[in-house]
Amino acid sequence: MLTVDFSRFPLAPGDRVLDLGCGAGRHAFECFRRGAQVVALDQNGEEIREVAKWFAAMKEAGEAPEGATATAMEGDALALPFPDESFDVVIISEVMEHIPDDKGVLAEMVRVLKPGGRIAITVPRYGPEKVCWTLSDAYHEVEGGHIRIYKADELLARIREAGLKPYGTHHAHALHSPYWWLKCAFGVDNDKALPVRAYHKLLVWDIMKKPLATRVAEQALNPLIGKSFVAYATKPHLPRLAGTGADAQ
Repeated sequence: MLTVDFSRFPLAPGDRVLDLGCGAGRHAFECFRRGAQVVALDQNGEEIREVAKWFAAMKEAGEAPEGATATAMEGDALALPFPDESFDVVIISEVMEHIPDDKGVLAEMVRVLKPGGRIAITVPRYGPEKVCWTLSDAYHEVEGGHIRIYKADELLARIREAGLKPYGTHHAHALHSPYWWLKCAFGVDNDKALPVRAYHKLLVWDIMKKPLATRVAEQALNPLIGKSFVAYATKPHLPRLAGTGADAQ
């Protein structure tokens, strides 16, 4: 289940991609399939080991085109182990709401992104997320949990302050908002509640079968209750000094 829409966020074969805070690796796997040179980074060593196994299995199964590469590694989002301007593309999906120093993370992403490069940022959307926080303290008051809720304008302002130029936004995963509301209402750790189990089966069926009816319904509902807010931005090229053709310092 992808949150980034690659029809709005084009990826070319050979692009060097950083999936920052990759988690289980869903976006990294898609980039690998599209022929990118992918680095999937997360601070969770257990998840990184699983991502590495999946990369190897994908390569063995021929799921990635020739020239595509994939590396999974542990790392700190606030001190990325890469030189300046290392990547054509950076993706950070459902991560920034967990990190106290979100401005520091943005600064690191901008540092390692090449001029003209593209960045995709996804976070929980304010309205649906606020409902979850209202229904359940346990939803967010856990170690490593969500520490803030972004309003769209606030996130876009931080993106601009970091030196990036936003060029598009949308919402995603409307069908998942009611599921999390049910989880929060019946207990975040209570997977046995009948409404939660029933809705989970619906989501699994939707993900596996992708029926037209639910695809149309989600597209219609995304602007209203989409669970995620997605923003796309570019890193501008440095201006050139008049009459010299040299990059400004």
